[in-house]
Amino acid sequence: LWWMARWIGFDRVAVLDGGWAKWNAENRAVDSMVPTTKPGAVTARVNSALLVQVKEVLENLEGGSQLVIDARAGERYRGEVEPLDRVAGHIPGAVNRVFKLNLNDDLTLRAPEELRAELTALIGHRSPAEVVHQCGSGITACVNLLAMEHAGLTGSKLYAGSWSEWSSDSTRPVATGDG
Repeated sequence: LWWMARWIGFDRVAVLDGGWAKWNAENRAVDSMVPTTKPGAVTARVNSALLVQVKEVLENLEGGSQLVIDARAGERYRGEVEPLDRVAGHIPGAVNRVFKLNLNDDLTLRAPEELRAELTALIGHRSPAEVVHQCGSGITACVNLLAMEHAGLTGSKLYAGSWSEWSSDSTRPVATGDG
């Protein structure tokens, strides 16, 4: 939801770090009153700079100008198992960073400086704008995107079609193993 709200033009979007359970565990203010609302209108202004399409990912296979980061579990990335899609593996040239690496045990985001050090090492010389995140269907990739933003590495993009779209076309190349 965080990514999608930004994609349709909401600039002031936040994530409740640790979720509702943490909020309650910290005895923060809550009430059960349902607020009175007034009808309103929302105009979506799609920010196409936050999203890449399969065509762009395919074009990048030749030029290598973007780094694709795959947020799926290592065994799915390596092609050892694929519980959801008909083909196992990953986009050639993609690197693996399991989305859970961005979280503490209590499901809060790790410290920005820790994430920045790890993510900077992963992306190397590339700017965040040259980084594309994907996973199985575009959901957990947003955790890697959020981690980059939290670490001050702003401007990376989402390939929302992710592995499900990529692997649905047998003409697209598939890699297996660690690289």
